[in-house]
Amino acid sequence: MKTKLVRLRKKIRTNSTYQIVKPITLVIIGAFLAAIGLELFLIPNKIIDGGIIGISIIASFLSHIPLSLFTFLLNVPFFYIGYKLIGKTFALMTLIGVTALSIFVYTFQLNNSAPVTQDPLLATVFGGILLGGGVGTIIRYGGSLDGTEIISILLSKRFPFSVGEIVMFFNIFILLSAGLVFGWDKAMYSLITYFIAYKTIDLTIEGLEQMKAVTIISIKPRQIQEAILARLGRNITFLYGKGGYTGVYKEIIYCVVTRLELAKLKKIILDHDRNAFVAIEHVHDVMGGKFKKKNIH
Repeated sequence: MKTKLVRLRKKIRTNSTYQIVKPITLVIIGAFLAAIGLELFLIPNKIIDGGIIGISIIASFLSHIPLSLFTFLLNVPFFYIGYKLIGKTFALMTLIGVTALSIFVYTFQLNNSAPVTQDPLLATVFGGILLGGGVGTIIRYGGSLDGTEIISILLSKRFPFSVGEIVMFFNIFILLSAGLVFGWDKAMYSLITYFIAYKTIDLTIEGLEQMKAVTIISIKPRQIQEAILARLGRNITFLYGKGGYTGVYKEIIYCVVTRLELAKLKKIILDHDRNAFVAIEHVHDVMGGKFKKKNIH
């Protein structure tokens, strides 16, 4: 009994350590990727991103003060604001991410690292991918590198604009500033970088295997459920609803599948009920439950 108890305690300690170390490690890796995108692709070609990073690049260029100092100092107020608005974990992960980014950027500058390419289009594409991947990794594991989103949350409570609209306003102002400082061709490349980084952030946060939530209303719910389990290895949840016109109670199927499984799921539904009502929604993430596939024999 004592041996089992000791093993259980060790397992709990191991899991707790893993849950702490994993996100911190990945936030640091994200900061490293972002630093590579900045120092080896974007900054040598005078191409910027939006947000605090974009402001830092412009300020560093105009003042000749190291970029690493600006990326840290301009984010300092947002540690406290983020702590108040979102929580302690967010503030801590943001502090780790920003500190790691500043250290990596400073290291690259100290070693006078040569740019990977001087082709502005290649720098735009690959710099945007690396920066977006790094920022997305930090966001996925609970932090942030962009204080403009925190400002936008505060301003959206006082003004009739959404968070997204305020972020867009900030970034338009930053990219226009880049045009005045670096030239309008660089500002246009910067706009492409922003778009690529934005899409890469989404891809990093959501993962390559995008999920779809499917709601099915059919006269043959049990047959469809059995076919989904047999042919896809996915389980389903029954929801119970009432027809607004008929007043008849129905079993409604709710199922989450990957994007690649969606076509097969549609075929399963059509094979059993061509008149079934099907609603498909995008799912950003799935946690808990029994989402893993069962073995198909």
